[in-house]
Amino acid sequence: MGFAHEYADAVLHRGRIPMEPAHFVPDWADGPRKGKFYPGVEPCALPNGDDLADAPAGRGLLPRPGEPVGPGGFTLPLLSAMLKDSYGLTGRRLGIQANSDLSGLPFYTHANWSRGTAGGGGLYPVSIYWASGPSGPLTPGIHYYDTHRHAVQRLLTGDVSARVREALGPDAPAEARETDQYLILGVKYWQNAFKYNSFSYHVVSTDVGTLVQTWRIWAGARGLRTAPVMWFDEPRLNGLLGTVGEEEAVFAVVPLRWEGSGAASRTAPGPDPVVRHRDVERSRTVLEFPTVLAMHAATVANATGRPASGALAAAAALPAPADGTRVALPAPAFPEVPVRRALRTRRSSFGRFDAARPVTPAQLSAILAACAATSLDSDADPDGTVRTARMYAFVNHVAGIEPGAYVYDAEAGDLLLVEPGPQGAFLQDTYFLANYNLEQAGAVLVPTVRTTAVLDAVGDRGYRLAVGTAGAVAQTFYVAAAALELGAGVALGFDNIAFIEKLGLGDGDEAPLLIMPLGNERPRPADFRHEIA
Repeated sequence: MGFAHEYADAVLHRGRIPMEPAHFVPDWADGPRKGKFYPGVEPCALPNGDDLADAPAGRGLLPRPGEPVGPGGFTLPLLSAMLKDSYGLTGRRLGIQANSDLSGLPFYTHANWSRGTAGGGGLYPVSIYWASGPSGPLTPGIHYYDTHRHAVQRLLTGDVSARVREALGPDAPAEARETDQYLILGVKYWQNAFKYNSFSYHVVSTDVGTLVQTWRIWAGARGLRTAPVMWFDEPRLNGLLGTVGEEEAVFAVVPLRWEGSGAASRTAPGPDPVVRHRDVERSRTVLEFPTVLAMHAATVANATGRPASGALAAAAALPAPADGTRVALPAPAFPEVPVRRALRTRRSSFGRFDAARPVTPAQLSAILAACAATSLDSDADPDGTVRTARMYAFVNHVAGIEPGAYVYDAEAGDLLLVEPGPQGAFLQDTYFLANYNLEQAGAVLVPTVRTTAVLDAVGDRGYRLAVGTAGAVAQTFYVAAAALELGAGVALGFDNIAFIEKLGLGDGDEAPLLIMPLGNERPRPADFRHEIA
């Protein structure tokens, strides 16, 4: 067993045994930026893609089994729109709600800029680089996506796509070997660790999953496919980007099929070029946390050891019990809501839930089905055939369904009763913060992943995959709720062990990684919204 097993266990128990440093207090005044700053590097503005025909979100949320991928590929307008809708700034929001940062939000320096993708603590530590080869529309090179200006900054000039392809390995999925366009996802640890310290490795793994899933939903709605490669020569890619692995790690590479692209280019002789531009850190003091460094080392140690085909099957979500009280749900379906609208209306409800208006069984069914079908479709499971997340539902106020704790049978589309009776007191007692009244939520969904089984099957690097899957489920949940005009929230601060005990998971390896309250919100909220995209 590697260090990732120890870390996974510490995360599950942190509600009862605090992770070190136990008494850490963030220095908010000296916090880092939400993004990177490259002085002197000119931005190249990207189109917003407002003239693109939108596509229904439901097609990306509930893809039909066996539905073929469309014949087309990405273009500059499509890629630009996907970046904008996922990680770009789309508006400023200010409302009366229960989150602890409310007092600072009216000040412009603390403005809460909305994005289509959820971010742990609203910190957004993922850096997006575009390695573009000759088939792309820009001068070949490495470009950084500046989220604040919706622009790219060229950090390196010259075609390095073949070197990226080599770093992915000869056994990478076909789409990675047959293109010269790649999105590289780096995580700058300090952008999250300044707040979450040792817990930050878990949080950033979740963040990568949310972003990758946004792209999967967005592209899937248009008949395109995006799938992350998570096993590759990570030190080599860090070398290309000019970053230090202990400070910023490459978590995933997403190959893009480009419209009209020709043969992939070959590697020029000589050593790899290196990005010379350096990000200027805002924080005067940057701290390192031994646990984060140890997790980084553990997940890089066998970074090129791609799992054998079928290895992840040993960590598949367990089937629902055959016996028990079943509650039938309607067939899952979503309205014809454009994916862009769903992403731009996505938000966290923060205490706005209203139990007076229950959730409908049809709404609950659609969201459970979409969440249960979510996977990262990574190179550990290129065809997306292994279901790794299992869904539980704590029902408070759903029309026609008695309160209780249920497990969702993804195959039958039914709920199976685990424990009858009201769950509100348990949910609130095991939640650490005061920004949600969980009893007022129509239901609280809980995804589980067999984290230790994933680590046993694919090694320590599988931690990114297991927790990234939970992040992907969270993003699906948010987008599905927005499409159905329901309020939603996702939280990591809860007593995981209490949920293991409540759901009777103590004899297995299922890890509840998130709680996700869902419900109608109070009418006529006191909100300010200023759209900038």
